[in-house]
Amino acid sequence: YNMKFTHLLTLDNIRQGVMASSKKRILEILSEILTAQTGDDTQVCFESLCEREKIGCTALGNGVALPHARLPHGHKPIAIFLQLANPIEYKAPDNREVDLLLALFIPADLCSKCGSLLPEIAKKLSNKTLTKQLRAAKSREEIWDIFSKLDLQCDENDSSSSKPSTNSVQQASHTQAAN
Repeated sequence: YNMKFTHLLTLDNIRQGVMASSKKRILEILSEILTAQTGDDTQVCFESLCEREKIGCTALGNGVALPHARLPHGHKPIAIFLQLANPIEYKAPDNREVDLLLALFIPADLCSKCGSLLPEIAKKLSNKTLTKQLRAAKSREEIWDIFSKLDLQCDENDSSSSKPSTNSVQQASHTQAAN
């Protein structure tokens, strides 16, 4: 399944400078944002996020968390990104408070296809340069741009992709211009 932040997120699903006092409140906010789009029951969504946290804390360390839950239905995974105004206690393995959260909701039918999605996202979110940029961002547009650039870099690094990278396209047009 496509692991692009810009495919999983929308600008509307990015929140910058979120005020929240607790992990519980964050999970409520995530549920509210999600169910406003899907029409699902907010309480059901909140409970499924809480159930997942009971199995094991979804904090990745370095102030980042990746809460996730199944959606009862739907045709694609949905991500929501929150940058918090103040870090909150999250019972993280490294004891650091969390201030960046990427929540992922995967429709039950797609869970088997999306197995690699969580580890891939976790790996990308453990990049300190990325988290530093995300913390410094002052608007949701800025956060979206950070993720867009990251997706483009991944395209260029993905040598197995058949699409030429933007660099080679530019070089090709320069060569034609020179002739």
